Amino acid sequence: MLNRRGALAAFVTCVLGSLAARKAEAAPVQSTPPADPTEVITLWPNGAPGGEGVTAVEAIIDRTVAGGPRDRAQTHTRKPTLVVFRPKKPNGAAVMLIPGGGYERVVLDKEGYETARWLNGQGYTCFVLFYRMPGDGWAAGGDAPLQDAQRGIRLVRSKAAEMGFSADRVAIMGFSAGGHLAANLTVRYDAATYAAIDAADQLPAKPSLSCLMYPVISTDPAIAHAGSRKQLLTAINTPERALELSPEKQVRAGLSPVIVIHAADDKTVPVENALVMFSALKAKAVPTEMHIFEEGGHGFGMRFTPDKPVSAWPGLFGAFAKRHGV
Repeated sequence: MLNRRGALAAFVTCVLGSLAARKAEAAPVQSTPPADPTEVITLWPNGAPGGEGVTAVEAIIDRTVAGGPRDRAQTHTRKPTLVVFRPKKPNGAAVMLIPGGGYERVVLDKEGYETARWLNGQGYTCFVLFYRMPGDGWAAGGDAPLQDAQRGIRLVRSKAAEMGFSADRVAIMGFSAGGHLAANLTVRYDAATYAAIDAADQLPAKPSLSCLMYPVISTDPAIAHAGSRKQLLTAINTPERALELSPEKQVRAGLSPVIVIHAADDKTVPVENALVMFSALKAKAVPTEMHIFEEGGHGFGMRFTPDKPVSAWPGLFGAFAKRHGV
């Protein structure tokens, strides 16, 4: 009898132990997020231009949900910067990343740091741009972010020899409102938006290639992202200014190659933004490629579900960049 009871107890203990082990295996592993990079380049050593009337206070907001991926945003940028991500094995090219945030904030993790780390794995030296908001009272208004983007890509090129990439292989990648800024830089790279302050400003601001991810493009109220439009036109709201800040209306021959990526079910930024930009580029014979996915929504970044069609976009960008020598 004792032997039977002992055997039964051993069996129960074994089963419970096995179940506990399986439960432990199934439980998600809470990994510590990678440390933020410490290499930061200040865009404007003596302060960003036209800030005399700016009173907004720069801040980092942590929106991370317990158990979810890290989600931070910077609001009211006062000191524009480039955060540097160096690859272990450089491929000779660089990417300046321009995260989104509706022109009210700059998203750090999803569209900045996470994408930079993936691109590092492909050999790209990456720079995440923290740009100013057009509605914060900067003298340049809707062109304040463009000033930062122009200055940013020039500073990236100034670091080419030091960091081991070619100044002729510098791409930009913009997401959502950052996609608008990337498109704006693509078509207005040579606009005189600020006075030169050093030798870096003699370098070209024309990107070697542009990737527009679910981009805000048009200021046409019929398809515009209302929040971005409002911020862009805070200082000057005229039909002429709206036209100037609609990249699809500023497309011309001779622009660098552009790849446009969007999801048809995007309920935040209508897919028509991608369509009008692609049509304008094609009409001017600019080398361009567009991918519209059936599913993906808005702001998928690198956080797509593996079975969603948008999971193909990193490879599509890589292939497009390779074909165009970036």
